[in-house]
Amino acid sequence: MARPTPLSGFPEWLPDGRIVEQHVLDVLRRTFELHGFAGVETRAVEPLDQLLRKGETSKEVYVLRRLQEEPGEGDEARTGRPEKQLGLHFDLTVPFARYVLENAGHLAFPFKRYQIQKVWRGERPQDGRFREFTQADIDVVGAGELPYHFEVELPLVMAEALGALREIGVPEVRVLVNNRRVAEGFYRGLGLDAVDDVLRQIDKLDKIGPDKVADLLVAEAGATPEQADACLALAAISGTDTSVVDRVRALAAERGVTSELMETGLAELAAIVEAASVRAPGVVVADLKIARGLDYYTGSVYETVLVGHEQLGSICSGGRYDTLASDGATTYPGVGLSVGVSRLVSRLLSAGLVRATRSVPSAVVVAVTSEESRPASDAVATALRARGIPVEVAPSAAKFGKQIRYADRRGIPFVWFPADGQLDDAGDTRPDQVKDIRSGEQVDADAASWVPPAEDLWPRAVPGA
Repeated sequence: MARPTPLSGFPEWLPDGRIVEQHVLDVLRRTFELHGFAGVETRAVEPLDQLLRKGETSKEVYVLRRLQEEPGEGDEARTGRPEKQLGLHFDLTVPFARYVLENAGHLAFPFKRYQIQKVWRGERPQDGRFREFTQADIDVVGAGELPYHFEVELPLVMAEALGALREIGVPEVRVLVNNRRVAEGFYRGLGLDAVDDVLRQIDKLDKIGPDKVADLLVAEAGATPEQADACLALAAISGTDTSVVDRVRALAAERGVTSELMETGLAELAAIVEAASVRAPGVVVADLKIARGLDYYTGSVYETVLVGHEQLGSICSGGRYDTLASDGATTYPGVGLSVGVSRLVSRLLSAGLVRATRSVPSAVVVAVTSEESRPASDAVATALRARGIPVEVAPSAAKFGKQIRYADRRGIPFVWFPADGQLDDAGDTRPDQVKDIRSGEQVDADAASWVPPAEDLWPRAVPGA
C-alpha cells in the first residue's frame, strides 16, 4: 500500500499533542462544572433546513448521504423536500437549540449546559482553521425570558476557564465584548436600516482593514461615505472601563444620533465591564468593532484572542440569541460562548508553548528476565495497576540495557526489575528493584507499597522549553 497523502484541514495530533489537548479539555470541563453547567452531547447530523438558518454558512455545510443510495430511497428522494436532507453540524449552537425544543419538558430553566464535540466546516484550511475540529461550548437558555446577568456571567466563566490554563504556558487571553443593541441603535440613528449588512461588513475589519470595509459599507450596505465614516469611528472605540460608554455617547452626539436602543445596549455593556473589573481585571475589553456576522445574535457578542497571537483570530466567540429556539408558543432565549479547542491546541503545539512530559501513560516498564519468567513480571504489573499506577511490561526478554532504552524512547521514567525469587548471599529472597533511568538511582521496591513521585504518575501538560 502506498503511503497515504494527508488530508488538509483534518488535524490528527501525535500522542503527546493529544495529552495537551486532553488537559485543555479537562480544565474547561472542570471549570464549567464548577459553575453548574451540565454536560450534554447531540447527534452529529441535523436536517439541512435547520443548518442553513445561518444563510452565509450554506457553502460550508457537508451534506450526508449514503454512497450506494438507490433511486427512490430515503425521505429526500421520496419527497424532494430539502428539509429532509441531512448535513454534519458546523457548530454546536444550532443543534443545541433543536435539543432544547425537543427536550423542553424535561429540562429545568434556566438551563446551563456545556458540550464538547467535533464539528465540520467545508472552508479553506489555513492556520488555525480546520474542516474538522473540536469545540467546547457553554450556554444558558431560559424559557420565555433570560435575565441579562447571564450575559455578564458567561464571559467571566470563560475567562476563568482559559485563565486556568496559564499554569501550563497558555498565553493571556483578552475577552472582547460588544452589544448588538449599541451598534443597531447607532446605525439606525444614522439612517442605516440594513443593520445586518452593516454588521457583516464591520465584522471584516480585522481581515481587510478600514478602507476596504468603508468601500463595502457604501457598495453593499447602502451607506454614504459620511455614514461609513461614522460606523468606522464607532468600531474604533475600545477600553476596559466605562469610559467607553461616554466615548460612544460623545460620538453619537457629534453625529446627531439619538437612540433608546443604543442606550439600552450601553447600559448592558457597562454592566459587563464593571463586573469584569472586579472579577477579572484587565481580561475583558469593551471593543465596539466586535460584530459577529451571524444573524441570530441580538445582544452581547464576544470574541477572545491570545495576547501575542492576535493574528490567529478569535479562539472563543459567541453572544446572546433571542429567537434561535422557538416552538411557536414559547421562545427560549439564550447566551453562549464557544471555544475552538483545535485552533487553540494547534497554536500551543506549533509555537512550542506547551508540551507533554511524556507521550504515553505508563510510568513504569516492568522488565522481563526471560520469557519463562514473564508471569512474574505480569504479576508485578497487576499489583502496581491495582494501586492506580500505569504500567506496561517489556515487549521482549532482551538484555536489560535494551529494555531500559525501550523505556527511554517512550519517555517512561522508571524500569522495574523483578527478583524472580532469587536468593541473596544470606539465603533470603532478594527484593525487586526499581530504577529511575533519568538519574540512574536504583532502589529496593515492593509492588504492594512503592509509588512514583506525584509528578511522574501520569503524563502532564507543562510549559514548553
